Amino acid sequence: MSEHQHADQVLSVRDLTKSFRVSGGKTLRALDGINLDLARGETLGLVGESGCGKSTLARTLMMLERPDSGSVTFDGIDPFGLKGKDLLTFRRRVQMVFQDPYASLNSRMTAAEIIAEPWRTHKTLHGSRADRDMRVRGLLDLVGLGAKAFGKYPQEFSGGQRQRIGIARALALDPEVIICDEPVSALDLSVQAQVLNLLNDLQRELKISYVFISHDLSVVRHVADRVAVMYLGRIIENGPTEPVFDRASHHYTAALMSAAPKLRDSQRGERILLKGEVPSPLNPPSGCRFRTRCAAATEICAEQRPPLSLDVLVPGHVAECHHPRIDEQQSALSHA
Repeated sequence: MSEHQHADQVLSVRDLTKSFRVSGGKTLRALDGINLDLARGETLGLVGESGCGKSTLARTLMMLERPDSGSVTFDGIDPFGLKGKDLLTFRRRVQMVFQDPYASLNSRMTAAEIIAEPWRTHKTLHGSRADRDMRVRGLLDLVGLGAKAFGKYPQEFSGGQRQRIGIARALALDPEVIICDEPVSALDLSVQAQVLNLLNDLQRELKISYVFISHDLSVVRHVADRVAVMYLGRIIENGPTEPVFDRASHHYTAALMSAAPKLRDSQRGERILLKGEVPSPLNPPSGCRFRTRCAAATEICAEQRPPLSLDVLVPGHVAECHHPRIDEQQSALSHA
């Protein structure tokens, strides 16, 4: 976990929306009023079921999708207002580590060529060939591969080693933010730990900020300073990692945590079974989008979008819920 949680803010997302036209002339609203902040040197874990909007949010932060409304700012700069050379220069600040280390590397390029490719794309490949090679070797050393990997091809590496090459490529442009999209899900457990430790070490050394997307909640608990929980295009809970995991305020968050065997075993909790299926994002429920599966839902949940409820014991821990679990927990504590 990062030690720079209280550093200055590098990323701010406000009221972000993004919709797509799908077959039949229908509209799918993938992001519906997203609000996020990311501090310099911090890791923000982004979790939620498949189809909740995590990948769309990642692509928007990478400026691969243009939002319908709302704002994304990096150090106060709106990247969607930039054009040409200014936009290309800005893109260096945000890079990505992809989920599949086997598909994300060009099998016809050596490790050295893959790592140097961003310099060619962004026209920052200055100096002699020897200078470039020295920089590549420095990045290989930084990710724990060493000079022996320089002239090898992706098929000559293991999955964990390939992911290290992907990380080195992401680092080549000295980014401030790296979007990690399920970066260890395709790796064996022992290799996962090595890659996660590498990311943690790089963060401490380089003061990088991560947006860490993962289905593995135990991994998120290990690496994230804060966690944002998504459901049908909304962030329904957001806060420091320990409070979100240990005393979830939103009923969906509690169910999500209870479904992870490693977390349930460590917390000695019972599995919370949700009723029904995830509603279609083409026709989400009115009011609270989770209400059709929530045991605590009442009439107001169908009529009004939930307000932000605050955890009075933990600054920055908020949830969108008419009947937050945290109220019950705090009431029980006050009567203990």
